Amino acid sequence: MPFFENIKSNYQPKRLAVKLNAKGEQFVVKGHPWVFSNSIVKINEDAKAGDLAIVFSKNKNKVIGLGLYDANSPIQIKMLYSGNEKVEVNTEFFQRRINEAYARRLELLQTNTNSYRLIFGENDGFPGLIADVYASVLVVKLYSEIWLPYLEVILPMMQEVSGSETVVIRLSRNLQNISNQKLVDGSVVYGVLEDEVVKFVEHGVNFSANVIKGHKTGYFLDHRANRKQVGEWSKGKTVLDVFSYAGGFSVHALYNGATSVTSLDISKQALEVAVANGKLNDYLGVHNTIAGDAFKELENLIRKGKTFDVVVIDPPSFAKQASEVDLAKKKYAQLATLGTQLTAKKGLLVLASCSSRVIAQAFFDINNQVLSSEGRKFKLVLKTQHDIDHPVNFPEGAYLKCAYYQFLD
Repeated sequence: MPFFENIKSNYQPKRLAVKLNAKGEQFVVKGHPWVFSNSIVKINEDAKAGDLAIVFSKNKNKVIGLGLYDANSPIQIKMLYSGNEKVEVNTEFFQRRINEAYARRLELLQTNTNSYRLIFGENDGFPGLIADVYASVLVVKLYSEIWLPYLEVILPMMQEVSGSETVVIRLSRNLQNISNQKLVDGSVVYGVLEDEVVKFVEHGVNFSANVIKGHKTGYFLDHRANRKQVGEWSKGKTVLDVFSYAGGFSVHALYNGATSVTSLDISKQALEVAVANGKLNDYLGVHNTIAGDAFKELENLIRKGKTFDVVVIDPPSFAKQASEVDLAKKKYAQLATLGTQLTAKKGLLVLASCSSRVIAQAFFDINNQVLSSEGRKFKLVLKTQHDIDHPVNFPEGAYLKCAYYQFLD
């Protein structure tokens, strides 16, 4: 197994004895992976990030779970295991978790696809850690410093199970500002990276991701199944891809024979990537781009009398905190209205949300109310959520929802 010399940690985690209040204990017993600071009633005074928290029941003093202590987060214990069986958090524990995660992706890897999410945070038992594979490059993004003492152990395991030749570390903004760690965002910690833009394949369609400077790990893999579906329904059609970013829906549509595709995004740089991704494949259609605020540009298209056979609206998260939920719902309603007006007769409107705080049923209800009020006959033909490499094992782990509406007039 390769040795990652440049990720060795000087800190050796220790064990902590933790007791919670009744509410916190109930969450742990039910298997929820988060323990907030206001649920902790007793913990070692010298606790540091990455220490193993052994959670005891309040009354019977029995172990009910194991987690990692995060000193700089309101979620101060990120659970690794809930239950009363004797479990050791060691090399074998992490190896088993990684192997299980890989096994859950095998069905996807039987397709012509070499890009996938190997580790989906809490949902795969690694809270605060994401690992994505792009062809032969593994990109691991850390959202919590709890993993810094364990990288030397877990990264070689992830590299080996995925067969990756190169490993890149990405850091969340809060981790980049921590002075007591030596990693730099975008560090190549194993292998060689010839080019920061890595080419990969998604259901037979060629794409690229900037694994050093791109958003998240370089690309958004969660919509893969929806991109494939939209592509298959775009042959001979005109397509509008709103909030297109790197052109995921646009490129699949072009690849599958769309006559023209319009990618709309506020970022000119993202649109350049979308066009470049399109050119990685053979297609005969026309690829247009519009750079600007989506709400304003959609209104401009409506004023010009433009319509499209397929309209896809996949915005970024509108509600990153609870106080933003009401405004997010209004924005979703507005986008549904604009999308309806831009969808041609007997066209298809695809509406998506990645705001975890807006639950799926609320999002679908908003769409149904708006479309019904617009006076056009329609039917809901499909509802989707996460692709297979984004499993959901707790309520807050579910964020993606998507609905396909077919107009009948």
